[in-house]
Amino acid sequence: MSLQNIVFLTGACFLVCTVSATNERLKELFSWKTIDFDFPDEATRAKAIESKEFIKENNLILGLERWKDKLFVTVPRWKDGIPSTLNYISLSESKGNPSPNLKAYPNYDLNNIHKENGTKIVSVFRINVDVCDRLWLVDTGLADILGEGKQISTPRIVVIDLNTDKIIKEHTIAKEDITENSFFANIVVDTTPNTCDKSFAYIPDLGGFQMIVYDLEHDESYKVKHHYFYFDPLSGNYNVGGVNFQWTDGVFGVALSPVHKEDGYRTLYFHPLSSTREFSVNTKILQNKTTASSSYYEFKVLGSRGPNTQATAESLDEKTGVLFYTQVNKDGVGCWNTYKHANEYSADTNDIVATDSETLVFPNDLKVDKEGYLWVLSDKLPVHTNKGLNPEEVNYRIFQTPVKEAIKGTACDV
Repeated sequence: MSLQNIVFLTGACFLVCTVSATNERLKELFSWKTIDFDFPDEATRAKAIESKEFIKENNLILGLERWKDKLFVTVPRWKDGIPSTLNYISLSESKGNPSPNLKAYPNYDLNNIHKENGTKIVSVFRINVDVCDRLWLVDTGLADILGEGKQISTPRIVVIDLNTDKIIKEHTIAKEDITENSFFANIVVDTTPNTCDKSFAYIPDLGGFQMIVYDLEHDESYKVKHHYFYFDPLSGNYNVGGVNFQWTDGVFGVALSPVHKEDGYRTLYFHPLSSTREFSVNTKILQNKTTASSSYYEFKVLGSRGPNTQATAESLDEKTGVLFYTQVNKDGVGCWNTYKHANEYSADTNDIVATDSETLVFPNDLKVDKEGYLWVLSDKLPVHTNKGLNPEEVNYRIFQTPVKEAIKGTACDV
């Protein structure tokens, strides 16, 4: 533990008083040393291994989302040898199997970047399932990110009907809205069961320091600029899994409140990765293409979680109002109750749900599903990208717990 951590935890005892040093709240459902896949047949598997289209140790799970019996898991193409970027686990079929193979979604062919013709999904990070039974993603189009960096296709939004497993919408992000450093690693969808055809998607651009807004009804996207989308230069230092590194990632985590009765819009909560602050804006502002970037004062600073509290993903449970977020420098998961502490965002109103220096090394993604369960994925990403993982150790884990159990006894408890 660094001196900075010691000072912070001493000054805010509640962060460690309600939880132990190990993860006792999150139930581990799956774990893997290395990731494997269900190929269409053994001949396809053998060919993929021989051609190095499948290099087992290069596959790292990163994003997750749950829909009914399917637990979706993404495998971005950080390196060569990734056969499928969008995948799922059947929760019913995997019972009793702690390390199931991933199944390509919607199929293996759509994820195969080596085929010459036809639509293909190149590389996906985080995904979002809406209340209209649609899976939304941004395909970055970039393969071998840590190597040569092959831009196979222009970044685009893809929407899949989960009831038919068919792509129902593709929208390429305009070149004028993409900067030299743009990187789209997240997406959140704003819709209701009655407004499926009028949905909006908000896509943070962590390298371009902007937000892409997609209007489904008019099939158009546009960029929104704001100072709050930039990283904090004092929060770019990380120590994870024995690796010290520096990142300059801007706006990253995004989550939505329930629809406000007063105006019919929501609050978008967001934060840069290299920051300890949380921000918000009414989605009415984002949905106005003409004035979104000129409405500076409509964006709000909620407050700071305190030192060393950088976070990747976040997700909000509408029933309790709890906003969950990862704590990458703390090997844990944090929370803040947007209902209970609506007017106070600080180290005193945020809390730690779980922390574990072994099982939660780099909690990369988390989601609250429609049934009130919190899902968390940890994957040792910095170790993978900086020095490589040990295939003899457990490197990837997925946890689940009811939201009420996750927040019990914390400052987020209702």
